[in-house]
Amino acid sequence: MTLPAAGPGVLLVDTGHLRERAVAAYIVKGKRGAAVVETGTAPTVPRLLAAIAGAGLAPEDVSHVIVTHVHLDHAGGAGALLARLPRAKLVAHPRGVRHLVDPSRLVAGASSVYGEAAFREHYGEVVPAPASRVVEAPDGFVLDLGSRPLRFLDAPGHARHHFVVVDPTSRGVFTGDAFGLAYGEAAAPGRPFLFPTTTPVQFDPPALHATIDRILGARPGRLYLTHFGAIEGDLAAAAASLHRSIDAHVQIARSAPSGAGRHEAIRSSLEALLVRSLADHGSPLAGEAALAVFGVDLELNAQGLGVWLDSTAEA
Repeated sequence: MTLPAAGPGVLLVDTGHLRERAVAAYIVKGKRGAAVVETGTAPTVPRLLAAIAGAGLAPEDVSHVIVTHVHLDHAGGAGALLARLPRAKLVAHPRGVRHLVDPSRLVAGASSVYGEAAFREHYGEVVPAPASRVVEAPDGFVLDLGSRPLRFLDAPGHARHHFVVVDPTSRGVFTGDAFGLAYGEAAAPGRPFLFPTTTPVQFDPPALHATIDRILGARPGRLYLTHFGAIEGDLAAAAASLHRSIDAHVQIARSAPSGAGRHEAIRSSLEALLVRSLADHGSPLAGEAALAVFGVDLELNAQGLGVWLDSTAEA
């Protein structure tokens, strides 16, 4: 297996979750070890293991598995992957560790969002991670792979249990979901198309705006997105576009009618926002094709905005 380079010493792995080019993981090589950033889901672990071998690494060469947050498309395969990597430690946000050691609440929450049958098909068995192999990474934590320090920054907004990982060696940041979605199909020539992800249940617009600014404050040359791949170029312009889109999501939510039709109204408005934003960006993706690529994300964004509206009403 030949893996594409996402940056110096960083290899891109397409986990194959849901479809091709939807969910990425990364292999980062240092002089004393290697890290896998994001795990995909339990059914995608065999592809990750094949990628590790394709990178010229034995299972015992992987010293760390890093998950930016504990949503199952990012961390659902963590326990199963650890079982095949005898030396690896699992690095997670302090707020997320308990859910990796005991994933029962994650499983229950995801099952309620996706439905039991779809959950079993796409997420399989979520294996608990042994507590003795889990490392908490608070804000400012540094992990050295051997002449390759990785710095962890608290990054709320998408979720409170989210961090991003700064890799000075490649001038890159592993952003998880904190810098939105950038599917390749939606890019204009030389310009990625960014769209927020407001997945239930911890969307926090002011915190997300601040996190995006903090990522730019690290002065990266590239960003490693989980959805999907590395983006480069004018990252400030990409961030400005993402800020505007977050504000548009908030406005859609606040303008939605209350009552039984609220979800459908939010979903419909998000679809219109997506199609309009793609056209304004000069993307080749349009119409029904766009709605197909972003279909799962539009549904999750609508659900997340509904949860956020309810939480603000209760505050």
